[in-house]
Amino acid sequence: MLLPQHFEQKIGFTTLREQLEANCLSALGRQYVARMEFQTKHEPLLKLLQQADEFAYLLRSGADFPASHYYDPKAHLKRAALPGSFLDVAAFFEVKMSLRTIRQALTFFTEADPGLYPTLRLLGIGVQVDRNLLAAMDRVVDDEGLVRDDASPLLRQIRQELIARQGQLRKQIAGILRHAKNEGWIPGDAEPTIRGGRLVLPVIAEHKRKVKGLIHDESASGQTVYIEPAEIFELNNDIKDLDNAYHRELIRILTALTDQLRPHLPDLRRAYSYLGLLDFIRAKARLAVSLDCRLPVMHNKPLLKWHGVRHPLLQLAFAQHKRENGDPREVVPLDLELNHEQRILVISGPNAGGKSVSLKTVGLVQFMLQMGLLIPCADNSEAGVFEDIFLDIGDEQSLENDLSTYSSHLLAMKQFLLLAGKKSLVLIDEFGTGTEPSLGGAIAEAVLDELNKARVFGVITTHYTNLKNFAERTPHLINGAMRYDPDKLQPLYRLEVGKPGSSFAIEIARKIGLPREVVERATQLVGKDKIRYDRLLEGLEKEKTELEARTAEAAKAEKRLKRAAQEYTDLKQHLEDTKLETLRTAKQQAKALLVNTNQQIEATIGEIRRGQADKVINKQAREKLETFVRKELQIEPPKPKASRERAEAGALQPGDKVALFGQEGHGEVVSVKGNTAEVMFGGMKTLTKLNQLEKLGRAEIREREQAAKAKSGRLGGGGSGGGNGVNITDRMAGFSPTLDLRGERAEDALTKTMSFVDDAVMLGMPEIKFLHGRGNGVLRQVVRDYLRSQRAVASVADEHADRGGDGVTIAVLK
Repeated sequence: MLLPQHFEQKIGFTTLREQLEANCLSALGRQYVARMEFQTKHEPLLKLLQQADEFAYLLRSGADFPASHYYDPKAHLKRAALPGSFLDVAAFFEVKMSLRTIRQALTFFTEADPGLYPTLRLLGIGVQVDRNLLAAMDRVVDDEGLVRDDASPLLRQIRQELIARQGQLRKQIAGILRHAKNEGWIPGDAEPTIRGGRLVLPVIAEHKRKVKGLIHDESASGQTVYIEPAEIFELNNDIKDLDNAYHRELIRILTALTDQLRPHLPDLRRAYSYLGLLDFIRAKARLAVSLDCRLPVMHNKPLLKWHGVRHPLLQLAFAQHKRENGDPREVVPLDLELNHEQRILVISGPNAGGKSVSLKTVGLVQFMLQMGLLIPCADNSEAGVFEDIFLDIGDEQSLENDLSTYSSHLLAMKQFLLLAGKKSLVLIDEFGTGTEPSLGGAIAEAVLDELNKARVFGVITTHYTNLKNFAERTPHLINGAMRYDPDKLQPLYRLEVGKPGSSFAIEIARKIGLPREVVERATQLVGKDKIRYDRLLEGLEKEKTELEARTAEAAKAEKRLKRAAQEYTDLKQHLEDTKLETLRTAKQQAKALLVNTNQQIEATIGEIRRGQADKVINKQAREKLETFVRKELQIEPPKPKASRERAEAGALQPGDKVALFGQEGHGEVVSVKGNTAEVMFGGMKTLTKLNQLEKLGRAEIREREQAAKAKSGRLGGGGSGGGNGVNITDRMAGFSPTLDLRGERAEDALTKTMSFVDDAVMLGMPEIKFLHGRGNGVLRQVVRDYLRSQRAVASVADEHADRGGDGVTIAVLK
């Protein structure tokens, strides 16, 4: 039983019914939607739910199931039942294509794994589609809904003759039309048309006597008459006769086909019931997929053990809002359990905190379930079956019946007390409101006590403290609170079972700006006990929030610690597993290498002795030993260093590459005067005594450049580290006055710019450049802002237009 009578509208199920109708492909499926009923028996309900669950799995898996040509040919079948009647071509097309869909569905479930769709497979038992009937219809009507030319030999012959006559007619009428246009009897853009089933020409009324033929019609204005030229009378007659013959033969074929279909009408009606049922189940499955619904574990008793349940209408509304406005709001899921130990949940909390939504979620989701629909819940949910759902929500005052709001609530309570039992689910919103609070609360408590004695299940929302206290001390009742942020005074829309909630009325009044005197006066009127009670609840709410935050952080830290410990354990195990094998292999390789080395050394010593100090033989022996060391031991023998000699006057020329003794950098000689040379190190010229310089070869220069590149990463930034000082000459020799920042991120570019400017200032560079490109101007702005903030920078400007323009920044240093 459902109360009130308009239960579906009150709970919001009409919207879901409309969704189901929209998901149907045919009127057959929509008829099943209209016949949906509230199920109170476990076995039939479980069967309906399993059908929807299996079809939802089918949709989620992307299986190729037929989803077109779900026609409703009941009217055609009714007409075909009359002896002597025949179905037209369009009717046979619908029957043929829908029967093909039925046959494809039966084949799909027959060939599928029997364990995937057991209940859907059972639906097809007894459904038959005669192959011969389907083939007979296919010989007459093609898949586009047109009559086949070869439906019968006579039809083909008539069709061919008709095409030939029409071709002759087109040629002849084209000649007549061309002549009439040349004479000006017919407008230049006129074309032949059909009147009374015969081909005619539109002739200007004043020239109608000049065209011999039969006048069939005239235009509304009378300026055009439609004349059938006398030259095509016979051809038009032949075409008309052939057309009549074609239709006579077609009617004969359709009549015979209808006679062949008539004995199959009982099987066809059963087949179309099956098709409509499939359409209906498919619509339920599509709704389930869109709402992410599941089949909970079902019990043959009243029970609610839900996890992650969401209000389906809110979910649809949020999804629509997200599609239209991109708002990512999500429905807050609800966890709830009602069993024989805790049958009635009393939910309290502030206004607009989600109490009514929670109650409606319970009513709508349970009603969905017992209407045979999957529900939006988590996988580990469980549910049972109720015989009744009683609902009291909203304002039911009636002018016709002279009922006030409170009177309507009392009338609902009377019905609940009379009709509710141990298999009933009672849902009451704002229990006790509508009259004087103390009396309303007292009556509500008395009603709640009687409902509890009747062992009903229920969800009740209230603000009354006496009901919270009653639930706290009464067996089978349990308090629930809608979570609320007491600091921000914002609802969290989460239900917490086990404790009552505060209405936060005083706090909310204070937040929205009521005068302080009014709030204080209200506090005094309420009384200390009430304020203390609400503050206790508020404090519990704060502690709950803080504990949840700390618990979440602790859980994250524990998860990170477990992951790190597992990684350490795995690494340690890996090292232990490979250590012995690695040592064993290394020992074997070292032993073999030692034996080979000793043998090679002994052989070399023997060759040297046999050579008796012969230089050629000794050299060959040493080379052979070096080759062995290089290949077998993978050690590069040390190269003898070339002896360095200090440069003398006349030994150096401008352009020679030189280095300072004991330094790694190198430079180029600019000029030589006596015992002094002017040398360019990097971008700086310096005068140096010749005896402090050494001349370098190409190989040595290449080695120094490679060493400078390898060392540049450690010396970048201009500082000194460890115990080694920075070699200014090396830095000067390897310093380039241009820094390329193209492609860099702004943060990295700024770091490199700061280091580069420091080096340039330290080395006394007069001018430096920055290549940053144009792009969107971010790098240029970062570089120039930093340069202008430095005292050592005299000016900042663009490079010449021929050399990069504003894609290059030049900084002149003081």
